[in-house]
Amino acid sequence: STMRKRKTTDSPRSSTDESEGKEKLRLKQEVGLISGVSLIAGTMIGSGIFMSPEWVLHHMGSPASSLLIWAACGILAMFGALSYAELGTIIKESGGEYIYILRIFGSFPAFLFAYTSVILVRPAGLAAVCLSFAEYAVAPFYPGCSSPQIVIKCAAAACIVLLTIINCLNVRLATSIMNVFTAAKLLALLVIVVGGLVLLARGQTQSFHNAFENTTAGIGPVGVAFYQGLWSYDGWNNLNYVTEELKKPEVTLPRAVMIAIPLVTCLYLLVNMSYLAAMTPSELLSSGAVAVTWGDKVLGSWAWLMSLSVALSTFGSSNGTFFSGGRVCYIAAREGHMPDILSMAHVRCLTPSPALLFTSAMSLIMIISGNFTTIVNFFSFIAWFFYGMTISGLLYLKIKKPEMPRSYKVPIIIPIIVLVAAVYLVLAPIIDQPQFEILYIILFIFSGTVLYFPLVHFKRHPRFLQRITLHLQLFLEVAPTTRDAN
Repeated sequence: STMRKRKTTDSPRSSTDESEGKEKLRLKQEVGLISGVSLIAGTMIGSGIFMSPEWVLHHMGSPASSLLIWAACGILAMFGALSYAELGTIIKESGGEYIYILRIFGSFPAFLFAYTSVILVRPAGLAAVCLSFAEYAVAPFYPGCSSPQIVIKCAAAACIVLLTIINCLNVRLATSIMNVFTAAKLLALLVIVVGGLVLLARGQTQSFHNAFENTTAGIGPVGVAFYQGLWSYDGWNNLNYVTEELKKPEVTLPRAVMIAIPLVTCLYLLVNMSYLAAMTPSELLSSGAVAVTWGDKVLGSWAWLMSLSVALSTFGSSNGTFFSGGRVCYIAAREGHMPDILSMAHVRCLTPSPALLFTSAMSLIMIISGNFTTIVNFFSFIAWFFYGMTISGLLYLKIKKPEMPRSYKVPIIIPIIVLVAAVYLVLAPIIDQPQFEILYIILFIFSGTVLYFPLVHFKRHPRFLQRITLHLQLFLEVAPTTRDAN
């Protein structure tokens, strides 16, 4: 059949499987500690830190309160990642939220997550980051005027095609590129940090006088400010999507989280202080691109370095998003929730190329249509809805099944704090400023029901799909894979 029913228990391969005399096809374990840190930090540091500070300041009203939001977002991301690290040592499978929801809550909610993530969230997020990359990459060719939309879209599409080729050819190549671009973007942020420290040492501290003046205290504005800040921290959970490709996941996963997220949080705080040292709050609010304005004020004739840095940063971030996003599609197909062809890997490259190609195609559609601004605005709403569900699953395992073997544990108060934050982030915009777009998103999530019951639950598959799968398998040179339970 085109979709296959899988066991929902996390069981290792039996001895009979090992004695079949066949070589099992599976993804390689190529991601070590350095690559793990690069995947987390490299995906988190995208366009957000170069674009979001003005919006956090806009919603919070004062420099000090905006810095508190950035710190709180970092702590929340850290708590969430530590909770996910425990889940990753209990359920040692790739797929992130999808596989955790599947193993804890069952098939139906896991399908809704996969359906929403694969069709909407991941492609939209990738398209948005690639468009940010394209905007900065083509800007030097159009000095003094805005770049044509057709050029930006073509550059973004070329970026996605290039990422597809890289990720389909070799996992090691993709992770090497991730490491190089992470180093480049960290260097760019360090330039901003050092520039800011020099300005502060020279006494440019006017932005920090009466730093809490005009602070906003409403539930809605604080929630939206959190959304803007958390967009810059998005990617804290990316290592959980590739657990089966980690070397020693029970050690690598918690260590990579403990290194990457505090590093990014400290950098974000220092970069925001540097922005405020170079600009007054009103100048920062009127800036279209904060990093470029900072470069004009501090670097002078070297200001072009900031445009280059943002382009490099967003390219590296889109590579990390693509690397992990393709795995969600691959794992969902392997569990029978997506067409069978998407669960296969290339017989020589050992990469989930059909899933990557599908993610690429959906992202290209988003870029061509260009109507995804609303999707990006409500990205955090969908994300934190499912983060909350996943964290509640961890609390269930900690309370009801404490005997389950796990090599890493977090204090129960940490997932409780993350769950409370998730509930707040989902409900705050609905209570404060209810909008029809949120209703559309909820309807889209539950529209998956129409597909789930005939195709997954009752397994009613048209016969022609099996023939299409066979032809695609031959054309793409792919074969079914086995789950590595580590």
